Amino acid sequence: MSLKKIVTIAVVALLLFVLIRDPEQAAGAVQQVLLWLRQGAEAVLTFVRQLFG
Repeated sequence: MSLKKIVTIAVVALLLFVLIRDPEQAAGAVQQVLLWLRQGAEAVLTFVRQLFG
């Protein structure tokens, strides 16, 4: 079994464990990640608008 496959299985198992153990905390973490992604996208859009606007 390759290292990549072992790491993937371990990450999936950890995510499932956290989701089953504390779904509210898992949902909060997902919302935080989505917020960071949104803020990053808005920052890129602002930069491009200022660059070409």
